[in-house]
Amino acid sequence: MIEELKKKFKEDIAKVSDKKTLDDLRLRYLGRNGELNKILRGLKEMSEEERVQVGRYVNEFKNEINELMNTAEEKIKQAVKTFSKEWLDITAPGAKFPRGHLHPRTQLMRRAVYIFESLGFSVVEGPEIETDWYNFEALNFPKNHPVREMQDTFYIKNPAGGEDLVARTHTSPVQVRFMEKNNPPLRIIVPGRVYRREATDASHDYQFYQIEGLMVDKSISAANFKAIMEEFFKRLYKQKVAIRLRPSYFPFTEPSFEVDMGCVFCNQKGCKVCGQSGWLEIAGAGMVNQAVFENAGYVRNEWQGFAFGIGFERMVMMKYRINDIRLLNTGDMRFLKQF
Repeated sequence: MIEELKKKFKEDIAKVSDKKTLDDLRLRYLGRNGELNKILRGLKEMSEEERVQVGRYVNEFKNEINELMNTAEEKIKQAVKTFSKEWLDITAPGAKFPRGHLHPRTQLMRRAVYIFESLGFSVVEGPEIETDWYNFEALNFPKNHPVREMQDTFYIKNPAGGEDLVARTHTSPVQVRFMEKNNPPLRIIVPGRVYRREATDASHDYQFYQIEGLMVDKSISAANFKAIMEEFFKRLYKQKVAIRLRPSYFPFTEPSFEVDMGCVFCNQKGCKVCGQSGWLEIAGAGMVNQAVFENAGYVRNEWQGFAFGIGFERMVMMKYRINDIRLLNTGDMRFLKQF
């Protein structure tokens, strides 16, 4: 009986965490009507020999109870003392974890895609590792032709052999991929990452994002392109933006032109971002070369359209007045928290 009571007491005292619970436990075992006194009151019904033996066990158990309770009381006092030093206001609101948010490039990309969709463009995607055919030949870049030097390409060894692979230098290959499976009229954009083997500086990086655009129909002209670009930039920047078209050359368009935006950092006076020119090149564009239509399976001279490729990081720089393109890929929280 005493052994069972010992076991029960040890279970009870292991659960004690405050002074009141300890006092209640002391009363339950050592009080006038406690468990030990109940045993002692039953001694009169026992033989002499049993009384001596049980009495000794009860005294030993009583001493053990007092020792364990004193130890528990000391622990409780120490906990109270520690708590008084490290006071905690449990009524105060909890500290909130910091909330993440979208990268500034992602924020603007979603806005740009939304604007183009509202103008009737569909969004399509393509592979970042491309074949030589789609990245170059189908876009009128013949093999071994000097025009390929414009692209500063990362070449990739094909582990399966066969056709050469490249890290796509522009999103234009998706034009041909899409036209192979779809008939005009069509209106698409292709947001995605591209790669160029070039030195980095405040306005250039070896990987960046483009938004490719393609519009094909019977009577599309450069005037349609200019109107769409002006409307797009107006909606994106929520203000009238200075834009100019400069004659240029791209193998997959004829005629070709560069699209420049007035530099917002220097108000077109000249700075390191715009190369002291007052303008920042924002896109390459032109009327789709009929050779590209033919490579995609269309009948030559039956359709016409425009294509463009927007350097998206530069648009982000203009929107948020970021003066170094490399900041967008650093992952530096001091920079990212500003957006």
